[in-house]
Amino acid sequence: MNYFNTIFFGIYPFVAFTVFLLGSLIRYDRDQYTWRTGSSQLLEKKKLRLGSYLFHIGVLAILAGHFVGLLTPKAVWHLLGVEASTKQALAMGAGGLFGVICFIGMTILLHRRLANPRIRATSSRMDIVILLMLYVQLILGLLSIFVSAGHMDGAEMLKLMTWAQSIVTLNAPGAVAAISEVHVIYKLHVFLGLTLFLVFPFSRLVHVWSIPVQYFRRNYQIVRAKAAGGL
Repeated sequence: MNYFNTIFFGIYPFVAFTVFLLGSLIRYDRDQYTWRTGSSQLLEKKKLRLGSYLFHIGVLAILAGHFVGLLTPKAVWHLLGVEASTKQALAMGAGGLFGVICFIGMTILLHRRLANPRIRATSSRMDIVILLMLYVQLILGLLSIFVSAGHMDGAEMLKLMTWAQSIVTLNAPGAVAAISEVHVIYKLHVFLGLTLFLVFPFSRLVHVWSIPVQYFRRNYQIVRAKAAGGL
């Protein structure tokens, strides 16, 4: 078992993140015309608007929570007076709320993608695979809440924090030691999350990099009404 832990949680993370970063750079450099969301809004708007709105609210909150929760050192939480059990309860509450919001949005988007013949016809295989992977990942995350409810001491959460921080500091042995004994539902959640990073450069998810920062700094666009009788 330790052999598999070493491969999937000690080596695989570095492979996934390397492909994630280098693959994104190479695709941006060589295939900029494919760097887009591939929106199907012209084919159907109502479900897209609702599903996308709920999905993005949920997923952005979840990602922010994972980033802060996993990568903030334990010493900082102690300094703030937040015990592991309290942090776990907060994570379960916020994660459950935004997870359900995201789940509803994902369900709408997935049904729209698969049930609408026109949208299905314009969808690539990777579009569907990514949606299904995100859907399963979200379900695993929601299921982990029920597992966490069985041990409110925060012990396994601390192990996952240690794993994530060990990966960031390139401490593979420490990462493997930390995650070896956690519940299998957490391991599946982590593994699928890493796999999403691995396939990221080969999917439409690359549009995440295209945050419209310049929009806030651009000059105002002047629009003048057409003069009566003008050309």
